[in-house]
Amino acid sequence: MSEVYSVEIVNPEKSFLSKDDVTEVVLPAFEGEIGILKDHISIISFLKPGIIKLFSKSGEENFYVSDGIIEFKNNNLSILTSLILNLKDIDKEKISEIQKTAEEELKNPEINDQKKYLLDQKLDVLKSIN
Repeated sequence: MSEVYSVEIVNPEKSFLSKDDVTEVVLPAFEGEIGILKDHISIISFLKPGIIKLFSKSGEENFYVSDGIIEFKNNNLSILTSLILNLKDIDKEKISEIQKTAEEELKNPEINDQKKYLLDQKLDVLKSIN
């Protein structure tokens, strides 16, 4: 019996990734890290800034994600996000640019608690990558 399922990651520019041999995905959800294996119950959740760990028959891949929505249903995982970067191809300048933008946004005195929380999360993850 096969223990694999399908994953598709889409960002505004294109279909970022499509794989049919995935065994597990670990996602940075608001509820905490969520691990999804084949035959997981159907779920819809929001992503916070963090690292997506994707395990497949062809190996492990790690991605930085800034936000998004996931849906797992009928052994198909869909991830919709505004920004995703493959950590093996990471551009240090791009990470520094995103980090500086987040730091500038944090200086805004009008910022609400939710936005501050998300920016803090983003900065923690970006610092761990850089």
